[in-house]
Amino acid sequence: MLIPSAVTRAARNAATLVILSSLVNMAAAQEPASRAGTWEIRVPSGSFNAIGAQGRQLKDAHVTAVQLSWVARRHLAVTGTFAWARSRDLATLGNPKVDVFTSDLGLEARSTEWSAGRNVSLSTFAGFGAGVRSYDYVKLDASAKYNMAGYAGAGGELGVRRVALRIEARNYTSGFKPLAGAGKSDTRNDMVVMATVRINRRSSEAR
Repeated sequence: MLIPSAVTRAARNAATLVILSSLVNMAAAQEPASRAGTWEIRVPSGSFNAIGAQGRQLKDAHVTAVQLSWVARRHLAVTGTFAWARSRDLATLGNPKVDVFTSDLGLEARSTEWSAGRNVSLSTFAGFGAGVRSYDYVKLDASAKYNMAGYAGAGGELGVRRVALRIEARNYTSGFKPLAGAGKSDTRNDMVVMATVRINRRSSEAR
């Protein structure tokens, strides 16, 4: 079936990233979980970049998201993401506007934070997850299309004093139903790149 296949393929693509991150985390297994049990909220923005058949259907677009992470352990977080990309249907006359909404939940493995004194820090992460992708015309009278989607992602966070820049790239694999009318469903790929600037809250021990 198409829907399980899309999620399975994304999970398989994530395996290498997660294994590499886990190897780094093993070195820090005995460190105190000073950040465990905390919540993080982010409002990243970036770009939705269609690939292959998806690129012939949908225009690359700006994306805005809201992320909420629960830090279960120092090097493991559960992250929920809701993202909104404002695209256009390139395969339909007039290129009507299409809202692309993605809601997903995933696991994020985080490396040990590297610090250069008290002013500069760097950490990396990798993860995977699954959720729902929907496509909805802004003005045309057509029902929204809903599909399962899975992703594999990686990124890093650079901190300078208390200001941190977090960058994340995700490769999404999703089912795709024709946006208007009937037709055959298939599997599509796209990349979502997001960045967030926030205030880094670190304990004195972490510094």
